[in-house]
Amino acid sequence: MQQRGFGDLEANVMERVWGRECGVTVREVFEELSGARQIAYTTVLSTMDNLHRKGWVKREREGKAYRYWPTMTREERSANLMRAAFDAGGDTEAVLAFFVNQMTETESAQLKAALRRTGTGKRRR
Repeated sequence: MQQRGFGDLEANVMERVWGRECGVTVREVFEELSGARQIAYTTVLSTMDNLHRKGWVKREREGKAYRYWPTMTREERSANLMRAAFDAGGDTEAVLAFFVNQMTETESAQLKAALRRTGTGKRRR
């Protein structure tokens, strides 16, 4: 799956998909979005269909509609974006050094804890 950023509407829709453990329908997303912005039902429908076509959401028929679930968690997506940034950033060691240098003490402690949890901290592919 290509790791490009979402458009504004796709990001808003994905926030709603990630926010529901039991999945979400187009109608539910439309109702939430229409409370904050003027939007057509068909726009939400086509956006969710596009997200399905791109592989970001899976869906199952529920009556006459579909219920949608994410194909990966928000955290998995973030990790994949970080991986793509390392792959595209040139000198990976320099990219990593700049990244770590920008971390707060709390983030640094979280990184150390994550490395301990994964054992050696080596990349698994």
